[in-house]
Amino acid sequence: MTDHATEFPSGLVLFQGARKIAQGPLDEVQGKALEARSAAPEAPLLAFDLATGRLTDLEGRVEAVAAAPGPEPARRGRPRLGVVAREVTLLPRHWDWLAQQPGGASVTLRKLVEQARKTHAGADEQRARREGAYRFMSAMAGDAAGFEEASRALFAGDRGRLSGLMAPWPADIVATVETLLGPEEEA
Repeated sequence: MTDHATEFPSGLVLFQGARKIAQGPLDEVQGKALEARSAAPEAPLLAFDLATGRLTDLEGRVEAVAAAPGPEPARRGRPRLGVVAREVTLLPRHWDWLAQQPGGASVTLRKLVEQARKTHAGADEQRARREGAYRFMSAMAGDAAGFEEASRALFAGDRGRLSGLMAPWPADIVATVETLLGPEEEA
């Protein structure tokens, strides 16, 4: 495990069939999508968020970015500090232990969460990258030869086997899966 997390890729990637036609910020990808639609209106376009591997609706993203934010409804907690109140369900012995901690339950829970985030940052990032790569693979190569075995290799963390199984797939799809996964972990 490395002591610092690598950055997730940002922006979107746009595919027309199995061919990547654009990658970058929303406005650039949106422009390329408009050009592609003009040139081939019947060809389906798929855009994916590079941070999550999720299929993205370009029109919805543009409208959401362009929409002026309205007034926020009143929220519980300390909204100016970014604190949001939510329900936590614990056993009585957990509540008893939390009540004995300095600062009370909220302070103790925040400290425990921060400690866990730091301790598991590498594993959490790796899991998120694999899940993003799987979402993309499912959408773009779900019916490709070797998909099931490639999925198993992905979640087993066997990058060599995954690469071998993806070899017959279109190069742009393979390259995007590798981008979503990020650099290989050092042994």
